[in-house]
Amino acid sequence: MTRPVAYLTGEYPRATDTFIQREVAALRAHGLKVETCSIRRTGDAHLVGPEQREEAARTFYTLAAAKNPVRLMMAHLGWLMHAPGRYLSASRLAWKTAPGGFRGALFQAFYFAEAAVLAAHLRRINARHLHNHIASAAGTVAMLAAEMAGIPFSFTLHGPDIFYTPHHWRLDEKIKRAAFVACISNFARAQAMNLSGRSHWDKLHIVHCGVEPARYERKGPSGKRLLFVGRLAAVKGVPLLLEALRQIKTDQPEVHLTLIGDGPERMGLEKEAARLGLSDTVTFAGYQSQDDVAAALSSSDIFVLPSFAEGVPVVLMEAMATGLPVIATAVGGVGELVRDGESGLILPPGDVAALAAALKKLLADPAQCHEMGKVGAKTVAAGFDSQTEAGKLAALLMREGTS
Repeated sequence: MTRPVAYLTGEYPRATDTFIQREVAALRAHGLKVETCSIRRTGDAHLVGPEQREEAARTFYTLAAAKNPVRLMMAHLGWLMHAPGRYLSASRLAWKTAPGGFRGALFQAFYFAEAAVLAAHLRRINARHLHNHIASAAGTVAMLAAEMAGIPFSFTLHGPDIFYTPHHWRLDEKIKRAAFVACISNFARAQAMNLSGRSHWDKLHIVHCGVEPARYERKGPSGKRLLFVGRLAAVKGVPLLLEALRQIKTDQPEVHLTLIGDGPERMGLEKEAARLGLSDTVTFAGYQSQDDVAAALSSSDIFVLPSFAEGVPVVLMEAMATGLPVIATAVGGVGELVRDGESGLILPPGDVAALAAALKKLLADPAQCHEMGKVGAKTVAAGFDSQTEAGKLAALLMREGTS
């Protein structure tokens, strides 16, 4: 029987990271046996649809296992007896890569404790490789667990958050030790090159996050329906969108904005919408399943993402695959996906006036919106198809299996 690839994320599955779920499914379709692992368990309220509940049921949850004192102790004692050299090597690596200060050392001790439990699971399932999404805390656990289990590991590098504190997370050491790094954009790859020696550059590969273009189809007639999909957190810039909407509402009384997603800012944003007189203009729809998001996209006219920081947003790919023109900000790898003036409009981040002007421009020109949508759909089909991109990752994982 083919030995499986273990696939680790910080929290899986969850509504905000459906692209990871799609990637796992695509890897399995490419013939890989993939066993999903996660640091944390997603709350039932954030499992949207039967697909996510099925994935949750088959996923190994590291932290939940590590909270069992007997299981935690047996994992560490098992490694001391089974492979003391690798256990001590992993402990030295944990000490070497620990962030400074008491808090950093304490959290590194937690990651090491979790790594032993994860490594024991890897041995039970006879994993041949460990791949990690999100290179911060989960990436540290993956690096230590792979060292303990004696198998290679790799990771997908997203950003932008980790690029703010790369030395805290020892991204340099993770790149050095990884069999390969799947970078979601040229921007991410450039950051990795900046943080690693030239001898490691050839292991940095572009593997886009992707979507299933066939899932998306624009059905509704042209109108004035705006859509935002994302976590309701400060980094997404939603207050600017609400203010821009207030500015254009007099000239565009029929405009309506739907916000799909949830997060720490939701209550404040609902109050802000009411304060701006937008209660009848804005709908807070909460988390939605992949099918519900696809349906919302198909009945919308313009997609807006006014973020302050991004990697290459998958939700922009979904909107473009649907044939929607998009309005986004010039951050991270957005420019690698959206061609300004061709598939959408790219704005300076934080500029309310520019956002209001962009909304006015597209709302007044349905023909331009239609043309932008066609260009965007072709762009996604050509360069961001999840099956194609997963094939690139599968080839890298298969190569490691035969090396």
